[in-house]
Amino acid sequence: MSIIGTDSDIRKCAFEFLQDATDRYGEVLPWKILTLGMRYHGETVPLLGASGIWKPKVLDSIPISITTAPPSSRRPAPYDDGIDSEGRLVYRYRGDNPQHRDNVGLRTALKGGVPLIYFFGIEKGEYLPTWPVYIVGDQPQRLTFSVSIDDKMISVGDPETQVTVGKEARRQYVTTITMRRLHQHKFRARVLRAYRNRCAICRLKHVELLDAAHIVPDSDPRGEPVVSNGLALCKIHHAAFDRHILGVRPDLRVEIREDILLEVDGPMLRYGLQEMNGTKLYLPLSNQQKPGSAFIEARYQDFKNAV
Repeated sequence: MSIIGTDSDIRKCAFEFLQDATDRYGEVLPWKILTLGMRYHGETVPLLGASGIWKPKVLDSIPISITTAPPSSRRPAPYDDGIDSEGRLVYRYRGDNPQHRDNVGLRTALKGGVPLIYFFGIEKGEYLPTWPVYIVGDQPQRLTFSVSIDDKMISVGDPETQVTVGKEARRQYVTTITMRRLHQHKFRARVLRAYRNRCAICRLKHVELLDAAHIVPDSDPRGEPVVSNGLALCKIHHAAFDRHILGVRPDLRVEIREDILLEVDGPMLRYGLQEMNGTKLYLPLSNQQKPGSAFIEARYQDFKNAV
């Protein structure tokens, strides 16, 4: 069974809309763009709404998207759903009635192999859109659905022509990679919020030019994804930090590599790096969010060893 005609055309247009939007604004999109949605044959089609399982009026019965709410004081966890032993996402029913129309809609999507969009809440009003996702299992006794994420390139075109060889392995891989991206975005959001959207070294306030740098790299077993292992850095200082051009001393002051201090070049070198030597970091207000001493000492030792 496959869904053809208007339904599949609307979904294809939605995927193209999201691709254009993420190309323009970045991977994480604001609520306003998603609720205003796209235009389809003269009609406005919101891609996200008040309900976690969202079906716009232009579709007959199958939702176009599912959403996990961002964290809040009442919902401190980044999401209540998780990953099962088979590498699939676990998404909760709407309420506790398996026959609720939203749950029935997702069950219909399961039977028809219909692609959906998954919006992961990163922060209030900010969502990471992921597509295409498929409902691949239904567990009424647990009030949950199983969800897999597929490769975007596979989703374009007629569903009947989709590549089926290795489909489960491919979807498991894409789901794992997507969840890793989700964790990276959440880490960035928490770190930038703690540093009040400023570079810890130069105080630059343009969010689009800021990164969340790990003090101890996430590739290191000690590199926990916690705010105290993060620094908000502009892109030039992040690159310099990663390349051991600059380090952070245990007293939380910047140290520029000696050969860089002796180098003669243009204003970027002078003002962007050399004059940062000895400056104190701009820090979060919360002591719990300030750089952890163990993280700083480990990274500073790496910096000294690399010099």
